[in-house]
Amino acid sequence: MPLTLPGALLRLEGLVAAAAAVALFVHGDYSWWLFAALALAPDLSFAFYAAGPRVGALGYDVAHTEALPVALGAVGVLAGWNGAVALALVWLMHIGVDRALGYGLKYPTAFRDTHLSRV
Repeated sequence: MPLTLPGALLRLEGLVAAAAAVALFVHGDYSWWLFAALALAPDLSFAFYAAGPRVGALGYDVAHTEALPVALGAVGVLAGWNGAVALALVWLMHIGVDRALGYGLKYPTAFRDTHLSRV
């Protein structure tokens, strides 16, 4: 499927979000071992697909929506909890890279069906 303008903009948005998260992580002087250890952690949500595509899509989408890491980051900033901010930034970076590569939120029909394209 050819890349459409909205698809290209969503991928660019993901790239910018990932780059901003990495820049803020560097600026916050957080631990790189933490970054490396957690960079792929949201992909553990693939395990939900063992229960079928509907449960799999739900589990994957919860782990790959920006709402949770943004909320976690906000709570971390307001509470002065740097660990939460670092975790939120790594999580946002992961989601941004996924979006930049064309991996979107999943539909319950099949793993390959996403809001960005058919992978």
